[in-house]
Amino acid sequence: MTEKIKITPFQSIAVVGSGQMGQGIAQVCAAAGFRVSLLDINAEQLTKAEKSIHKILDRQIEKGRLTPTDKASTLHNLTFAQNLTSPDVDLLIEAVTENLSLKTAIMKQYDEYLKPEAILASNTSSISITQLAAVTKRPAQVIGMHFMNPVPVMPLVEVIRGLMTSNETFKLVEIAIEHIGKTMVTSQDYPGFIVNRILMPMINEAIFTLQEGIASAEDIDTAMRLGTNQPMGPLALADLIGLDTCLSIMQVLHSGFADSKYRPCPLLVNYVNAGWLGRKVGRGFFEYE
Repeated sequence: MTEKIKITPFQSIAVVGSGQMGQGIAQVCAAAGFRVSLLDINAEQLTKAEKSIHKILDRQIEKGRLTPTDKASTLHNLTFAQNLTSPDVDLLIEAVTENLSLKTAIMKQYDEYLKPEAILASNTSSISITQLAAVTKRPAQVIGMHFMNPVPVMPLVEVIRGLMTSNETFKLVEIAIEHIGKTMVTSQDYPGFIVNRILMPMINEAIFTLQEGIASAEDIDTAMRLGTNQPMGPLALADLIGLDTCLSIMQVLHSGFADSKYRPCPLLVNYVNAGWLGRKVGRGFFEYE
């Protein structure tokens, strides 16, 4: 008979991946009072992440949204490391790039290392939680926590239940999300979940509109901002998300549903092949300093 694992409320959280999403997740969790370890095997990226979080907190102080005491408290709860030194972590959130083999490897690694009652969460924006859970020995304790970018600003977390995710795991994640002040929506485990199932085809269609010469990038974004009251045009949003991430999500949708309406636009593929990935490299559909 399998021993029933008792899962307790979270106190310590580890975030794997110190890119823009990982930084944001670590920051908001630390600000909420959790002990947080931000992990990245790349020491240079980790240093960059630490400087970035300091800069973001300073900017929020300048705007009157935080006090210096708030900043000190957040940083007190936050450590930066290349590896965990203890398996005593309640919740691990992987926030690496949208790559199935990489996410699978991380799930396997930490499933073996962490204490049995720990919950494993993925910040994936499109990959199957059931598929990630299947490579672990604790599938009932695997769940999707899809934060929106930029994490400190965006109020939504999309929670995805895998086929085997337990009610207890779901409830504890719900409590944690409420504690960090975010709003939760729940999705079943289908490609793209809620947000990207709707958003990415719109972005992809905007890229087709550009490819076919129907309008310029500037006019497409202006039309969508002023005509549909969106705060940012779809092409600028794609640049913010990262065109490589957009392509990965469209590929997941296309293969997952086997429907041609999700075919990635060839222009998107070309931009990714050229290394024009958006804001993070200074060039996408628009150019950035």
